[in-house]
Parts: sequence; structure tokens; C-alpha cells
Amino acid sequence: MASKSTLFSPRAISLIVLTVQTTVFVLILRYSRTSKVDGTPGYLSSTAVLLAEVIKIVINIFMILYCNGFSVSKSTLEIKREIFYKPLDTLKVSIPALLYTVQNNLLFLALSNLDAATYQVTYQLKILTTAIFSVILLGKKLTRLKWIALFQLTCGIALVQLSTSSDHSSKSTSNAHGSQTIGLIAVLCACLTSGFSGVYFESILKGSPTSLWIRNLQLGGFSIICSGLGIFYNDWDFIKAKGFFYGYNHLTWIVVILQAVGGLIVANVVKYADNILKSFAAAVSILLMGYISWIWLQDFTPTIYFFMGTGCVIVATYLYSLQ
Repeated sequence: MASKSTLFSPRAISLIVLTVQTTVFVLILRYSRTSKVDGTPGYLSSTAVLLAEVIKIVINIFMILYCNGFSVSKSTLEIKREIFYKPLDTLKVSIPALLYTVQNNLLFLALSNLDAATYQVTYQLKILTTAIFSVILLGKKLTRLKWIALFQLTCGIALVQLSTSSDHSSKSTSNAHGSQTIGLIAVLCACLTSGFSGVYFESILKGSPTSLWIRNLQLGGFSIICSGLGIFYNDWDFIKAKGFFYGYNHLTWIVVILQAVGGLIVANVVKYADNILKSFAAAVSILLMGYISWIWLQDFTPTIYFFMGTGCVIVATYLYSLQ
């Protein structure tokens, strides 16, 4: 994306890996939620999210050990020094974790009050809120050409998402039975929390000498707390009746592992690139999923909006890469 990147730079590699991981993850996630393997019923997504956070913590602890030559004493000392001896610094990381939970609830509220097409299109404004917060919080300089590219990227992904949701919209005039005003306010607030939390975490990663693995460990700890509280509030009765691993199969575990790895990849992208480039990687991933669903899985029929959106994303990516 950026002119300073080469194909084998950490920035380029992390963006490519994120694009591939996101594409594979969403395809397998969709299959795991819609298929019944050996007659196994569906699993609770909230438990899968919690397990992914636990796996991320395990991976981060392993990487801290690796960076310290597998010395348990040095690794323990680093964790104590960076996490427990700096409580205010650690608490900073609680903000993205909390906002992530708030964002999920806002999206649920939005989906309860909006039809799929309106939701999909409006939620793409998170690309612009990310850019705006990058300018405000990080002092990032964006030329007029880059702003044009970002607006075009937003429009392109909105068109693609409009195409993918058109089948559902044609079958039902609306999935929503509530207030459209409340739905729009909720999705706009979700765009703001998405942009702010991502850029804020980027400022934490790039604004201190603390290692990426320690920051991931801090974020994972707070995320487990938020996920655990969510499970206790929403799904505790179901878990008591059916069990925590109800509905799990081999596909579920693949989803959990991919989600955990994806979280670490995102952190690397934010560290070596930025949240704006992450938006471009996500856009390319959405296009890949569309074409795979159309050509290979044959469960999606593209419309003119999809091809128009593809063209917009390609042109936007090229424009943003220019000086």
C-alpha cells in the first residue's frame, strides 16, 4: 500500500497474512455456523470468543519466553515489571477492550433495528472514522488524494456489502421491527468506537517501548474479563444446562484458533503498518470472499453493485499508494 513498503517488509507481510487469514476465517466461520457436522448442534459464539482470548494469552506468554531465551525468571520479571508494577499504563489497554465490548452491543442493537442493507452500508463509515482519529490522535498527515481514496474505498465496500445483502433484503422488506433512528444512531456510534479503539491501541503500541507481546497480554487479560462478564450475563443459564463446549466440533476449534491468530496478526499490522492500511486489507479480503463464494462455493450471485464496488476498491487502493 505505502510507497515505503517492499514485498518482504514486515508491513507488507503482515498485511498480506491478515488478508489471507481474514478470508479463510470468515469462510470457515460461516460454514461452521450453517452446517451440522455429524448432527452436532450450533455452538455459542461467546464461548468461542473467550477461548480465542485464552489461546492468544498462551501464545503471547510463549513469545515472551522466546524473546527472553526461554528463561522463566526473566519472562516473569518482565511481566511483573510491565504489567503489575505499572498499573496505570496497564489500565490504558482496558479502554480498547471495553470499547470492543460496547461496539459489539451497539452492533447488536443496530441489527435489531435496521435492515441488513442499511446496516452493511452505514457500518462502512468506520473506515472514515479510523482515518479521522488517525489524524486527531496520531497527527497523521493525509493528502487530498488519500482522502479521496478513503472515500472511494468506503463507497466501494458499501456497494459490495449492498450486493451481498440484496438477496436477504429481497426476501424480506426488513429484518428490523424497531426504530430506524435508534438503529442508525447505534451503528454510527459503533463506527466511532471502532475507529477510536483501533487508533487508540495503535497509539499505545507505537508510543511506548513496551513490547508487542506484553501489550497483547494486557489486552487479552481485559478482553477475557469483558467476555466472561458477557457470558455470565447473557449465556450462563444455557451453559449451566448444556455445558460450556455444547455444540463444539473440529470446525469450531479451527475457528477458535484462527480467531486467536487473527487477533495477533491485527496487532502486528497496527504495529508495523497502521489502522488505515488495515482497512484496505479488510476490503481486499471482502472482495476475495465474494469471488470465492461466487466461483468456487457457488452460493453467491454477484450484482452490478458488486463489480462496481470491486472497481472502486481497486482504484482506491492504487490512489492511496501514490505519494
